[in-house]
Amino acid sequence: QVQLVESGGGLVQAGGSLRLSCAASGRLFSFYAMGWFRQAPGKEREFVAAIKWGDGATDYADSVKGRFTISKDSGENAVYLQMNNLEPEDTATYRCIAGPRSTVIAGTSSSWGQGTQVTVFS
Repeated sequence: QVQLVESGGGLVQAGGSLRLSCAASGRLFSFYAMGWFRQAPGKEREFVAAIKWGDGATDYADSVKGRFTISKDSGENAVYLQMNNLEPEDTATYRCIAGPRSTVIAGTSSSWGQGTQVTVFS
């Protein structure tokens, strides 16, 4: 199982930017992916973005396309989420996830980070 630690959350004004990081320990196979989910109070958990470890193929939720960019550093075993033009609706706890790509997209992998809070004020 992969252990994950997130960092980079914070408080930002609408229109601003934040960069989240997720460091992984453990083996990441080429068919694995790493990604991000978010959950706001009173709302269901929502897929945000994912990147395949082997070829770097990416997936994004429609709500963040064009604003968020996911990237990876294979040497550092890390994934990043660059969030630009943030909106109050992006306020949530963001959690990193890793595992076989299908389980990451579905949110069914057992490897999750603890989460980092992102708060966007208008």
